[in-house]
Amino acid sequence: MEHVNNLSTTKVRIVDSITEVQEQVRLFQNEGYLNENIFVLTHDKDRTSRIADKTDAATIGISEEGLGTAIANIFRSTGNELRAKMRSLGISKIEAERLEAEMDLDKVLVIAWSGTEYFGEEYDPAIYYYPYF
Repeated sequence: MEHVNNLSTTKVRIVDSITEVQEQVRLFQNEGYLNENIFVLTHDKDRTSRIADKTDAATIGISEEGLGTAIANIFRSTGNELRAKMRSLGISKIEAERLEAEMDLDKVLVIAWSGTEYFGEEYDPAIYYYPYF
């Protein structure tokens, strides 16, 4: 049976450690996602940067979240900033809140992004979440 990867689908994986981040990044790369579209996100900016530096993952920047969101994030709390970053990748408000709660528990998100930007209340209903609660 032929397995077809749909790179137009965003995938979100919740993991516990840098080892799991590395494994998930490799899996996403093997599926065909480009390194520049594989993001890591944690509740702490320094931790996010350190993990991204040690893996082939990237951090969500201005080009992904948009200039308006990036500027607004300067004035947002950490939780609001994280949710805004996720929303810009197409994650719904409800899922962004759930994922932010996971990051509160020291979890790490590894996101393989489809490349489509979302604004305002728009979201991608086809995102895959692993594991899904």
